[in-house]
Amino acid sequence: MKLGLRLNLYRAAQFAVPVELVRLAERVGYHSVWTAEAYGSDALSPLAYLAALTDRIRLGTAVVQLAARPPATLAMQAMTIDAMAGGNRLILGIGVSGPQIVEGWYGQPWGRPHARLRDYVEIVRKVLERAEPVAHDGPEIRLPYTGPGALGQGRPLKSIMHPVAPIPIWLAAGGPRNTALAAQIGDGWLPMGISPNGVPATVRETARPGFEVFTDASVTITDDVRAVLDAKRPLTAMYVGGMGSETHNYHREAMARRGFPAEAARIGELWRAGRKAEAQAAIPQEYLESSALVGSVERIRRRWEEGFAAPGVTGLIVNADQPEAIELLAELAGVRDTAPEPVAGR
Repeated sequence: MKLGLRLNLYRAAQFAVPVELVRLAERVGYHSVWTAEAYGSDALSPLAYLAALTDRIRLGTAVVQLAARPPATLAMQAMTIDAMAGGNRLILGIGVSGPQIVEGWYGQPWGRPHARLRDYVEIVRKVLERAEPVAHDGPEIRLPYTGPGALGQGRPLKSIMHPVAPIPIWLAAGGPRNTALAAQIGDGWLPMGISPNGVPATVRETARPGFEVFTDASVTITDDVRAVLDAKRPLTAMYVGGMGSETHNYHREAMARRGFPAEAARIGELWRAGRKAEAQAAIPQEYLESSALVGSVERIRRRWEEGFAAPGVTGLIVNADQPEAIELLAELAGVRDTAPEPVAGR
């Protein structure tokens, strides 16, 4: 089981990278460190910073938002950061976000997200591969652009910069169409709400060799399990109940996929009615524990040995701010002190 370390910088009002925690994760054998973005700090800048302060840990986005930048821009940034990091370190995790952010923050139409995601990934790959000047005629994105306002002078271009190593593209997806797309055109999948049954057979059967599936897990060593779980209720209720609309809320759908459809619907109803305390109380403890390892070292070890990760998952992105929790997971996953050698030349 590979391990990644999640950085929740995008949720913070004040920006501060926990460099020593990242260095600890690298030292004890973690595979990767992951950033994200919503409408605060961006996902890519912290990875450029960490590229200069680490030697071998992979640098991943979980996720960059598709609407935040054109596909060619993302490819340019990916090549630049990976070169700064010594090569073979960046992982591009891409997601569509939701219509509230796409239209409200980025000022773009929601359109057809499935088709746009396919177009977007295909263009990024074309830029990275440099096989020929990039042209694309898709249902959502076309290069060169020939739509309203165009002068008609655009021409296909090839990246001046050569990637120093292949850059894998992972897709964040929850629904069946985008999950199938992740297996079809991606190098990995970041599930939004994986079923307790694990990775679907359709993904296992169609994905390319070496396909990765990373899910989330929070880890807290504590003597008060209930207090830690209760502290998760406000944010969980906000995401399930309020991060989206009545018709589009991927976090509510993710909770349903994890086996709690009735509870997810009820939390949404309560939140929209302004009954936030009741929405928090409606979250089952079983759901909170389904993606959390909380308690004494012995309790965490027992839950891990009972089979914490869903079948078919190849990695866990760990949300932890205790050094001892980061080290404990490295021991349980069998990665401690097995980190690869630093990238050549660093």
